[in-house]
Amino acid sequence: MGEWSEYFEDFPEENPGNYVNGNFDPEGAEAMRAAQAKLAQEQANLDAEIESIVLKCRPSDGGKKQ
Repeated sequence: MGEWSEYFEDFPEENPGNYVNGNFDPEGAEAMRAAQAKLAQEQANLDAEIESIVLKCRPSDGGKKQ
């Protein structure tokens, strides 16, 4: 017996990743995954920008804690 990926290539309707809101829609599922990946990348970029702003604006206290 082959790998799961081979099975899903032969029977895409059996792949739960091809369903959107309970309906078989492989193109819609792919578009949804692409949108989620884009959103995750944008969020990571924003997080990095926020971190750089915080580090740049943090007052320098010589490494002492109060």
